[in-house]
Amino acid sequence: MTDYAVVNPATGETLATYPAFTDAQIEAAIAAADRAHRDWARTSGAGERADLLRRVAQLHRERRDELAAIIVREMGKPLAAAEGEVDFAADITEFYADNALAITRDQPIDILGEGTAVIRKAPLGVLLGIMPWNFPYYQVARFAAPNVALGNTILLKHAPQCPESAAAIEAMYRDAGFPEGVYVNVYATNEQAATIIADPRVQGVSVTGSERAGAAVAEQAGRHLKKVALELGGSDPFILLSTDDIDAAVRAAVDARLDNNGQSCNAAKRFIVVDDLYDTFVERFTATMADSALGDPFADDTVIGPLSSLTAAERLDEQVQKAIAGGATLVTGGTRDGAYYPATVLTGVTPEMDAYREEFFGPVGVVYRVADEEEAIAVANGTPFGLGSYVFTTDPEQAQRVADRIEAGMVYVNLVLADSPELPFGGVKRSGTSREMGLLAADEFVNKKLIRVGP
Repeated sequence: MTDYAVVNPATGETLATYPAFTDAQIEAAIAAADRAHRDWARTSGAGERADLLRRVAQLHRERRDELAAIIVREMGKPLAAAEGEVDFAADITEFYADNALAITRDQPIDILGEGTAVIRKAPLGVLLGIMPWNFPYYQVARFAAPNVALGNTILLKHAPQCPESAAAIEAMYRDAGFPEGVYVNVYATNEQAATIIADPRVQGVSVTGSERAGAAVAEQAGRHLKKVALELGGSDPFILLSTDDIDAAVRAAVDARLDNNGQSCNAAKRFIVVDDLYDTFVERFTATMADSALGDPFADDTVIGPLSSLTAAERLDEQVQKAIAGGATLVTGGTRDGAYYPATVLTGVTPEMDAYREEFFGPVGVVYRVADEEEAIAVANGTPFGLGSYVFTTDPEQAQRVADRIEAGMVYVNLVLADSPELPFGGVKRSGTSREMGLLAADEFVNKKLIRVGP
């Protein structure tokens, strides 16, 4: 039976293990979530749900130091970034508390005949969330908070390397006063997750993770006619067409690449630079990447901690070495030390290489030289992914023109790291099928029920 374990990637030490649930525990979890939905969704109002969610947000802030330390140990995130993630999870949860009435309010329809018609949002029921390790609190908040606000109940299967943060989130929902079964953590195996999806009491599943995980979950959900939401990988372009401040553009590029040790789905990963700026950009981007401090994630000056695991670092190194063997140029970095991987820059990647289409899930930036706007768009769209994108230009009309043509769910113009609770997050192509955060998140797992009343 698979154990959930806290393995400190900085040291390789196993700090704690948590046994996977038995089948009987899985059944009890589903039953509790089903009871909670049937009893609570009908009797509680949006205002009551909002008050409880607001308390969850408050508990994130009260327990900030403890929660941040947990995920530094679990997946190597630098402490300042871990603290920022806890804050963001609190903000997201509070956003849905503030907007619970808005997302559950009837939506009147102007009808052609006499009488009235409204769309009334009703919760679907029990939902399964399958969450990744890279943002242990943030990813959960953006799935759980809007759905709890709607009246759905949650079974949460976290990544096997995040058992301690998974338990801490469940404790916050319990301590906030939510009824038993509204939010249930399950240490489930992949096989048990398939059993949960198949259960008729479970009405939908949301997965954030790799293409492989998303495809497996979607196949299982489709077999049982369950709603599925997918938030998958990305290879986001950072397009530099013009700038009045090349140093600021470089700083933005580095920040967008190194956030979360480079392990962010919507991080800028491919840097597409017009010819007249290319040489200067590569020189300064490389220097700034090389100067980014690699070290103990609990240290104040650390920019890059270890990757989430030794396996993750080995996988990233294999991709880099394969790109170099195929003809790419290693400009800086590229030398693994255990789970640590330095900021790395590659150039000379061509469409014939796997690296042209792959996602580098770590602090590796690939820089492309392009002649003009048209070629920049072609390179940006030349990937199976379509999550986020970044456009830097001094020409507002060009910004709008390029934004319209980029095949992505999100376009940020002249700024990075600007995610916010009110902004929807999601992609197209192989990056996913749904939206989280913002008011759109409340449309994923809800029955938009038509109520038509005659004169």
